[in-house]
Amino acid sequence: MNHPLKLHTAAGFKPVRKDSISPPAWPSYTGTSQLAGTSPGGRATIFVDPSLGAPGLKNAQDLLNDADRVAGANDALFGTTGGPVSVIVFALGGRTDGTGGADHMGCDYQTGAAIEVCAAFGNSARVSALFEAELSECSMGGNLCGASTGEALSRWCAAVIGGNALSDFATAPRWAQDGMPNYVDQTAPTDQDADSTGCGMAFLSWLMSKGYPLNKIAPAMVALGDQGTLAQVYGSLTGDVTSNAWPTFLAAQALPGGVTNDDPFGGAAQPAQLTHIPPWSMELAGKVFAAILNDIVQGKEAHQMTASVRAVLASPNSRNG
Repeated sequence: MNHPLKLHTAAGFKPVRKDSISPPAWPSYTGTSQLAGTSPGGRATIFVDPSLGAPGLKNAQDLLNDADRVAGANDALFGTTGGPVSVIVFALGGRTDGTGGADHMGCDYQTGAAIEVCAAFGNSARVSALFEAELSECSMGGNLCGASTGEALSRWCAAVIGGNALSDFATAPRWAQDGMPNYVDQTAPTDQDADSTGCGMAFLSWLMSKGYPLNKIAPAMVALGDQGTLAQVYGSLTGDVTSNAWPTFLAAQALPGGVTNDDPFGGAAQPAQLTHIPPWSMELAGKVFAAILNDIVQGKEAHQMTASVRAVLASPNSRNG
């Protein structure tokens, strides 16, 4: 039985008739799709499973308010302008904490524009991050999103634009624990393998820490396509021979704390990445910079500064609800 809820339109919105917009065919969701509205810029039309009640509705309304920011930041990373999409917020996999993930069908704005995201009661930042994970794949031009390289790129886009709200999805530690197999010189034809995705996460962290921002990495990866390797991305960005990518990256793995998250080299703390953080993270950014400046004054080493930044990011008050 469905229990429709009366939607409160967000500030600045005109009321939308429930029957004025029909939901698309979703990848897996078959329940009732209750319209939350279309974002002011028209980039996303948001629906919600009404059986989720007030917490699910809050997730949907928060995404409605944030969708244009996410889409604009995504455009900036890929250097392209994406198309409109539809999004359904529901208990994907029966979960309401965001751990059900997200899904869509294709790697472009034609076949992949119907996006499913897991509800995250009390933590709408996770919903926005899940939305970006799928939206980024729509910007891959029909390439990458079924391969390990594309999965790593998608997760990094979600981390940067979503304020690292999905840190519990980390795969780089698993890759390290499994002996650091080489997925720099080869690309796995799947987005479901933790080792190959984890290698990609760590590698992109390393590239960003060396001064190559995600808005340079993303277009380079899309241009290389499904068959491209991370070694080729390295060569394209650095001008170095691709054969140097793996040994140079491997030599850099002598980290004081090991690989404990998807950003072992602190790439997300680079200024170029911080420009994409959401508004609710501005206070957090101030705390990060304050921690870095304090460490500089105290003459601390680079790895100690990285640890300070991680401590700030991991603090309980670092994300919105």
